[in-house]
Amino acid sequence: MKNFKYILLTLSLVAISCNNSSKKDAETVAANTVENTESKKISDMSIYNLPSHWTTQDGNEIELKELQGKVVVMVMIYTSCQAACPRLVADMRNIEKQIPEDKKDFVQYVFVSIDPKTDTPERLTAFAKENKMEDNKWLFLRGTEDDTREFAAVLAVNYKQISPMDFSHSNIISVFDQGGELAHQQEGLGVDNKETVQAIIDLAK
Repeated sequence: MKNFKYILLTLSLVAISCNNSSKKDAETVAANTVENTESKKISDMSIYNLPSHWTTQDGNEIELKELQGKVVVMVMIYTSCQAACPRLVADMRNIEKQIPEDKKDFVQYVFVSIDPKTDTPERLTAFAKENKMEDNKWLFLRGTEDDTREFAAVLAVNYKQISPMDFSHSNIISVFDQGGELAHQQEGLGVDNKETVQAIIDLAK
């Protein structure tokens, strides 16, 4: 009888221990969930607050916030451009080449079209292929005209259609941190990009 009571007492203690352990595990999971949620919060200055939707060169629909977690290097171009845009593409390629190997996976390079009517996903895919930018690090986006205009305003990029196939536009490369806040801008064509490269290296981690 004493042994039976001892067994019951032991089982009770084990049950209490298991319940406490389960409770602690649940509390830990909850705490981690809150921590992860808080770590993903974005500031009021982040481009990831924009509600715009975009189509990639692969035809996938995305929101800008899906880029969260990487350093984003972004420029606005249009694929039929024969003057400034090829030089902007060359500048982006030159910047990418200077990023150390151990930092490359933390950076996303994004081209946003200012001519969404012409720059269909098929055209963007062809453009990426022409420029040997088919790796995942290169992303090409098109949106609605309203979303494109709104986003250009955020980047301080001015553009205007001057003929059926041509636009005048600002030549600005923007660098955003992992939370989508603007960290650096480079303006001009073929300019010294030392500061831009250093900004990316400092952020990429």
